[in-house]
Amino acid sequence: MLAIKRHGAVLHLTLDRPERHNAFNEHLIAALTQALEQASQDPGLRALVLAGNGRSFSAGADLDWMARLARASEADNLGDAQALATLMRTLDSLPLPTIAAVQGAAYGGGVGLAACCDIVIASDDARFALSEVRLGLLPAVISPYVIAAIGPRQARRWFATGEAFDAKRALAIGLVHEVVPADGLEAAVDAQLQLLLQAAPQACRAAKQLVAAVINETDPARLDAHNAALIARLRAGAEGREGLAAFLDKRPANWMQPA
Repeated sequence: MLAIKRHGAVLHLTLDRPERHNAFNEHLIAALTQALEQASQDPGLRALVLAGNGRSFSAGADLDWMARLARASEADNLGDAQALATLMRTLDSLPLPTIAAVQGAAYGGGVGLAACCDIVIASDDARFALSEVRLGLLPAVISPYVIAAIGPRQARRWFATGEAFDAKRALAIGLVHEVVPADGLEAAVDAQLQLLLQAAPQACRAAKQLVAAVINETDPARLDAHNAALIARLRAGAEGREGLAAFLDKRPANWMQPA
């Protein structure tokens, strides 16, 4: 259901229900949430890669699971929705860089997973859809992350029409960062990992926090004070001193390692 492999400082989580196009059910949601929570507590990790086994990244909700929810009470549906919300929030706020490697179908919640990751690389055969409206539903739980990725103007279209779009369109609207040939997806992910492993570990983790702080702080004075304190702390810290010394000495910093 979920394959977990660690290569040095990189954790690979692979949705492993290829016969179901890696569609969600309550068991996959629980397993992925648990793996992410454990990763968040591991200071030795420097990056996480989320992928799907088989032809698809994730086709969204499993049909059998949806059929059970259709027969369930509103209270039971609320519990399942909250579990999915916890998964998305955990992935979005994970305190280390995340990469989504997307191939084939990425529908519904699969789009949500991609939107929660920091870097999204898609193969040129990837297809995306927020097709919930065709079932009388909405992409409610994943909406904060999708809107953050593509903006409200684009979201109003794709949420309302439910139409599918290809990797080229996903790149144009900001859902993915790079589109590569299908046989080049692994190499493209490795290239991004190499860049992340050349970055200072704590600074790399703090980069995500910086973006959140800039977006969420509405008081310019508080934001300026926060950013000034942040750069002062980094400059005076061990990583900042090592990074500057390595640059001046024309040598690799002590944190650099191969992917």
